[in-house]
Amino acid sequence: MAAPMELFCWAGGWGLPSVDPDCLAVLTYARFTGAPLKVHRVTSPWRSPSGHLPALRTRDEGTISKTQQIITHLRKQKYNADYDLSATQGADTLAFVSLLEEKLLPVLIHTFWVDAKNYVEHTRKWYAETIPFPLNFFLPNSMHKQHLERLQLMWGDGYMEDEEKLEKELYRDARECLTLLSQRLGSQKFFFGDSPASLDAFVFSRLAPLLKAKLPNGKLQQHLKSLQNLCNYCTSILSLYFPWDGGDPPASAPRAAGADGGEAEEDPHKRRKQLLSVLVGLGAMLGYAFLSGIVSIQRGGAGPTARQPITMEQEEEEEED
Repeated sequence: MAAPMELFCWAGGWGLPSVDPDCLAVLTYARFTGAPLKVHRVTSPWRSPSGHLPALRTRDEGTISKTQQIITHLRKQKYNADYDLSATQGADTLAFVSLLEEKLLPVLIHTFWVDAKNYVEHTRKWYAETIPFPLNFFLPNSMHKQHLERLQLMWGDGYMEDEEKLEKELYRDARECLTLLSQRLGSQKFFFGDSPASLDAFVFSRLAPLLKAKLPNGKLQQHLKSLQNLCNYCTSILSLYFPWDGGDPPASAPRAAGADGGEAEEDPHKRRKQLLSVLVGLGAMLGYAFLSGIVSIQRGGAGPTARQPITMEQEEEEEED
């Protein structure tokens, strides 16, 4: 029997199998199609073979790290959620996915990673509590910077010149996008009838985190909650395909046939990566301590006061409180 494909993705939270929209899209597509994946829900991209999440490790094509490329690979393996779609429905899929990426995704990034209140009280808090020590001291800030750069690429170099005006326009476009999705879905179970397709995986992965997260500043979230059919749509997919909170099924929970055949968080190189993480973290903290003057090397002076520098044990205890 061929070795199963292995998917590395961010861990679950907020009642979702993964908090990351791209990881959630791949997980949902795999559930829709019954693709036999061994899922590693991890708490750091360093535990991914590519250093990025999501990542699919395959037998023939190595490791694939782009969401659309992962889904394309699953289609090649005959796990195709769009097999029964007509040409018109296929064109609609491309149009709506493009709409999501252009109108909704930038505002989702802004909501979770740029809005100061949401970022400090919700996003950074969750990642800092979830990512293992010592990576939790610098990875959330690094991810924050990456998302800011991503927004700059989407909006252009001048987006900071009149940020307030641009933000109003973007949130208006995002609300219109949600309303259009609601009208297109109507009373249907999925966007193309009674069976899910790839469009449903993308829509769900963008809407579910916005719906489930407890955001202190939920401007767009309130509009989504006013669209009852979209809320019911997300709840239905969660109950049908992820019938457990947070994506961590108990031992007795049933699994979708053929999908996620061996969910695990174990990593054959776990100890080595943990040791490397600790060493890098300690190196970063030591460098910061020396550069900021918290720790210094005293030259000369044999008196008792010269032998009492601040110890790193004291510093670590203060940071952990």
